[in-house]
Amino acid sequence: MSKINKDFLMESITAIKTGSEEKKRKFLETVELQISLKNYDPSRDKRFSGTVKLRHIPKANYKICIIGDERHLDEAKNLGLDCRSVEDLKKLNKNKKLVKKLAKSFDAFLASDGLIKQIPRVLGPGLNKAGKFPTSLSHTESMEEKVETVKKTIKFQMKKVLCLSVAVGNVNMQNDELLANIMLAVNFLVSLLKKNWQNVRSLNIKSTMGKPQRIY
Repeated sequence: MSKINKDFLMESITAIKTGSEEKKRKFLETVELQISLKNYDPSRDKRFSGTVKLRHIPKANYKICIIGDERHLDEAKNLGLDCRSVEDLKKLNKNKKLVKKLAKSFDAFLASDGLIKQIPRVLGPGLNKAGKFPTSLSHTESMEEKVETVKKTIKFQMKKVLCLSVAVGNVNMQNDELLANIMLAVNFLVSLLKKNWQNVRSLNIKSTMGKPQRIY
């Protein structure tokens, strides 16, 4: 059962978008959901982690790289996607700076399922440390659909602090698209918590440069 009032949430979304229009930025502002937890001890309680697929792609300029075998590389080029072969990765020589640069250049990676086990051997732990270890891609799946799914997926991961933040949209999206994404993200997050809503201190939404709007 969601404790978010939809009408109030819609007002908050409108306020964020109005603020963004009044003070136009040179980049597309992301809309973030900021979560503050309570009755949770990160050092004792089990840290939660989970991913959920939103209805609409939150980031407009989401960059994906395909680490592929020959067939997947051809497919990626046809779809206009960035791609790398294992040979390209070997050229980085496990250089930490270069691997870090690669990780920073993309929001996510997909890798042919036959190659995925080779990646730690070729690159070291860099992609894993950046939280961007590739998602497996098989030849029976549609690359286009898989890329779409990855773009719509957000991850909640509890770390050592009681605050976390995830991108749920951008200011160019329609209000009802933002509403659908935020409701889905909030309800999924609450389902991950041990005591559900009793673990939520507050929920805010804000654009990258805008003021936070409290929704719970």
